Amino acid sequence: MPEARRDPHRGGMRTSKASGGDSMSEMPVVAEGRRIRCAVGLVLLSPVCAEYVTGYDTSTGDPVQLLGGLLIFGPLYGAPALLIRELSRRFGVRWQGTLALAAALGIAQAGLIDQSLFSESYRDIDYWAGMVAPTLIEPLRLSAYTAVAFVAGHVIWSFCIPIVMIEALRPDLAERPWLRWPGLIVTALLYVAAAALVLGDHLHTDTQHASAGQVAGAIGVIAVLVGFAWTGGRRVPVRRDTRVPSAWVVGAASLVAALIFNVTPESWLGVVAGVAILVVSAPIVARLARSRRWSGRHVVALVTGALTARALVGFVVTPLGAVPPEAKYAHNVVFLVGAVLLGWWAARRTSSGHR
Repeated sequence: MPEARRDPHRGGMRTSKASGGDSMSEMPVVAEGRRIRCAVGLVLLSPVCAEYVTGYDTSTGDPVQLLGGLLIFGPLYGAPALLIRELSRRFGVRWQGTLALAAALGIAQAGLIDQSLFSESYRDIDYWAGMVAPTLIEPLRLSAYTAVAFVAGHVIWSFCIPIVMIEALRPDLAERPWLRWPGLIVTALLYVAAAALVLGDHLHTDTQHASAGQVAGAIGVIAVLVGFAWTGGRRVPVRRDTRVPSAWVVGAASLVAALIFNVTPESWLGVVAGVAILVVSAPIVARLARSRRWSGRHVVALVTGALTARALVGFVVTPLGAVPPEAKYAHNVVFLVGAVLLGWWAARRTSSGHR
């Protein structure tokens, strides 16, 4: 999805110019704390959008477990989201390249780290085999349904939505890197540590692991995506003065598309439907984003619709473990209201160009 970019002439968002190298020296010292807060906010928001908003795990409705989980999920989801964002801003990677980087790290997460992408009995979850079996591609030992759901889920909800939201909350800092090189190194080390912990636990407690061929295939796809991000992902789109729908229409369309994507059946029909939504939506959004009339409110509406859809789906999700109904629905209500309020706040901030 398009990156959130402040346009001083239109009060909205635009695609950033290639910054090239380290532009941190150009930033006032007074902005240091604001940039750090943005980075921390992204690290914390990413796991919320990735894991908590649907309320599917045993931690659902338990504030203590949810807060404690951020110690692992923050580095596991937030650190790569922050690295994607920082590398994009430093090296002029456009929105299409950011999506490619997000897909690469999404494949790394599901295929190499927790290896859920290649598992037919992950964590001994009761419904897992029934979810995988209908679309299992035998030669690859890979479910088409989970491949689409997991990778798209990471791209959209784990990485891109949090990036857009936090940038929209600080539009005055949206075009600049937030971390210096030491901060980037610490972020990368936290990510590696969390990934190693999750992978080690998987290898120790689960009997079904990704094969050498599956690992090699995942690495190959990741390499192609990263290569595209650094080549085609840095091309400057041609902007035109074309009409775009209102932000309300964009948000409503995003909500509907995301709802359908999240409730597609675990079958080949569901795979076709999910891929169709992605294939149809991506070029439409790309075309709209090239318009000079596409503003920050449109970008925020786009991601708010998708995040709200994920929160709504949580109401029909059965959490793992013995989660009391009152805790589950309280969790769902809190995160639904939170998604809407976050979108409202981000829209206000990006419209005013808050400094």
